[in-house]
Amino acid sequence: MARVVAFELSSQDPKKAAEFYSKVFNWKIAAPNYDYWPVTTGDDGSTGINGGISLGPIEYPQGTRIQIEVESIDDAIEKALESGAELVRGKMEFDEFYLAYLEDPVGLGFGLIQKK
Repeated sequence: MARVVAFELSSQDPKKAAEFYSKVFNWKIAAPNYDYWPVTTGDDGSTGINGGISLGPIEYPQGTRIQIEVESIDDAIEKALESGAELVRGKMEFDEFYLAYLEDPVGLGFGLIQKK
């Protein structure tokens, strides 16, 4: 079973968004990396998930997406496409994980993430 492991808030002004969430909810916002500001929403021992704030790309300029961790990103992409999803951004490689963005058949955006 795949689990939701993070969220991503896309914004055209991520610095302003980071300031807002830090002030209102006391979230810890780390320095940006690849136009992505990692967000810690609580202690590791508490319930909830962490995420990030990103500079929204053209295809998703603002909004919220969940990140779903899968064992095989290639298999999950294939299964999602066969089930009516559309690929927004194909498999991307980062230092510690692979990431892809899709839209489900009703237009909801989500990310798939596979740890290396």
